[in-house]
Amino acid sequence: MLSSSVDQLNAGAQALAVAAYLQSLQASITVAVEALEQEAGSNVRFLADAWQKAPGEKLQGQGLTKILEGGTVFERAGVGFSQVRGPQLPPSATQHRPELTGAPFTAMGVSLVFHPRNPYVPTVHMNVRMIAAGHPGQPATCWFGGGMDLTPFYPFAEDAQHFHQVCHDAVAPFGDDLYPRFKQWCDRYFFLKHRNEARGIGGIFFDDFSELGFEGGFAMLQSVGDAFLKAYLPIVQRRKDQAYGERERDFQLYRRGRYVEFNLVWDRGTHFGLQSGGRTESILLSMPPMASWSYQRQDPEGSPEARLLAEFLQPRDWL
Repeated sequence: MLSSSVDQLNAGAQALAVAAYLQSLQASITVAVEALEQEAGSNVRFLADAWQKAPGEKLQGQGLTKILEGGTVFERAGVGFSQVRGPQLPPSATQHRPELTGAPFTAMGVSLVFHPRNPYVPTVHMNVRMIAAGHPGQPATCWFGGGMDLTPFYPFAEDAQHFHQVCHDAVAPFGDDLYPRFKQWCDRYFFLKHRNEARGIGGIFFDDFSELGFEGGFAMLQSVGDAFLKAYLPIVQRRKDQAYGERERDFQLYRRGRYVEFNLVWDRGTHFGLQSGGRTESILLSMPPMASWSYQRQDPEGSPEARLLAEFLQPRDWL
């Protein structure tokens, strides 16, 4: 049985406020994506899959997974909300907080990944979350995490500049140092160490963030969540009707393979969910519908495909 301290964390006013915001964020994003699909002549809608952990499972709680597949603009778009609690934090969450090892916790968040159909439209990821934990009889520790990052298949500097400008503006009110810190953190985090290559052109990423206190951290979380559509939709509108062929599609699937590798090998969010006994189907909503791998692939020197890795994905100041 879960300790009463976890139940108190989950039912507190702060947790209720964060959960309400996250659910409204999920709804606003899915409405915007469905409107984009309608504009493109598609009748595809999000499937809403509400779930609840069964009694007796290690992890307790509920969530709502929304998934759109087979659209005109998006081959697969997943937006998941979850609110769970457990008897002890998994190892992936206590790397920087050893004093909370074995502590009961509550965690909630919205996570999304969109895999567009057109290879000229980049894949995007966004996540905002709160975790609170504490040993019985001790005050709870609360922290925030999240961010957003862009994974293009073809290099367009104006897209990268726009995305980073919106990310900068989202965190600027909370400290001049935050965008540079979070940008560098994102560049380091979304990096395939076994390939020695970046996943994309980054954005912002933060974790174990509590330095602004609850009110400041929650306000920043909302600013980041609210900035997502501003950062991504203009890029989609700019690229979604660009003509492409088999060559571009083949390269898109190849680079999607790298996306899969990162999510399964390095992503802390994936590890947290699986280690804590989360719902596997929802945790893996980030997987693309199709991907491919090539043995020691070499693209022609000077081609857009070669330039993506050799030049465009190298960390740089986009502002």
